[in-house]
Amino acid sequence: MMRVLSVNLGEPRQVETVRGVVVTSIFKSPVEGRIPVRGHSLVGDRQADLSVHGGPNKAIYAYAFEHYAYWTAELQRELTPGCFGENLTTKGLLECEVQIGDHYRVGTAVLKVTQPRMPCAKLALRFELPTMVKLFWKSGFSGVYFGVLEEGDIATGDAIELLERTPASVTIADVVHAYKGETTDSTLLDRVLASPISGSWKQEILERRNS
Repeated sequence: MMRVLSVNLGEPRQVETVRGVVVTSIFKSPVEGRIPVRGHSLVGDRQADLSVHGGPNKAIYAYAFEHYAYWTAELQRELTPGCFGENLTTKGLLECEVQIGDHYRVGTAVLKVTQPRMPCAKLALRFELPTMVKLFWKSGFSGVYFGVLEEGDIATGDAIELLERTPASVTIADVVHAYKGETTDSTLLDRVLASPISGSWKQEILERRNS
């Protein structure tokens, strides 16, 4: 059974780095109670840079708890829910099964799968590890971005229910594999390019395919 193991929120904070002060919301912590989903976010969660985070196609970010064992071994450190900047730490919601365009009921909200996560430098900042972006990308464990179709509320322990499956039949993992050039299956690449992925994924996959 798919379910929410933790709801994690964060506000922008200033972090001192060798290159100066960076403002980021990647530091998220578990919260209790039912958290409203309003507009393009969970109430109490706010993105620092809306040009690359948040908005209708990156409203809520989910990351599978199943990946935590891999990262604990890889990083040799204790990890807590929300440490990847995810709003929802989940069970059973895996990149190899979740499809672009799928509709899920999470708590009382209805969410739509929009795209994988493209890791950025804030992830390296969060883990204080310069190679973290490369490690994250290499793992293939991108996590899942959702848009909000229906507002509601979400709490720890809520079920995650698949409501509607897109005809495209393209998983989050398929998109990542195509982007990284890990597949030569032209039929799969055509399906990825025809699927309703948000963001610049299609353009960049097409450019790589034609290069």
